[in-house]
Amino acid sequence: MTLSLPIDAEANKLLSSDPLALLIGMVLDQQIPLEKAFSSPYVLTQRLGHAPTAQELAGFDPDALVAVFAEPPALHRFPKAMAARVQEVCRVLVADYDGDAANLWRDVADGKELVRRIAALPGFGKQKSQIFAALLGKQYGVQPPGWREAAGAYGEEGAHRSVADIVDDESLARVRAFKKEMKAAAKHAAG
Repeated sequence: MTLSLPIDAEANKLLSSDPLALLIGMVLDQQIPLEKAFSSPYVLTQRLGHAPTAQELAGFDPDALVAVFAEPPALHRFPKAMAARVQEVCRVLVADYDGDAANLWRDVADGKELVRRIAALPGFGKQKSQIFAALLGKQYGVQPPGWREAAGAYGEEGAHRSVADIVDDESLARVRAFKKEMKAAAKHAAG
């Protein structure tokens, strides 16, 4: 699969070919624009001079990793916290999945197991886990039985709710409009 997020072509190529880069992008996809979150794995690769492995990031000196994340322009709005989060996720990959991010979804029995595995990662709640399962299913070809149902509304065909649905500028605009509507509805419901 070749992702077509509205980011640098080389960043899309890395996300398409490197499961760890894709997972790191999803880890970083909070409180910053998705373009920044999903471009940051490519920037990280450039800064290190190679695509890092989960083993490498799991064993990285924490202060040195923060320095890599914080180097201008920072990889995330909260470089210290997100460097630690990426390292925690990589440690789980090393401990539970032989250091291979693809093993997180490889050979899952069904969509429920896929979402359960993702949700067990540090920083992945129900919604983020469903979005990542939808991204894997819609754009990465990971489609165990029941994946759409397990991904909830994010798995719906033709939906425009998350990064899972972005393939071009038009779909990005539709996702942004949906998110804006949801924020307005939540604000209205709150009072």
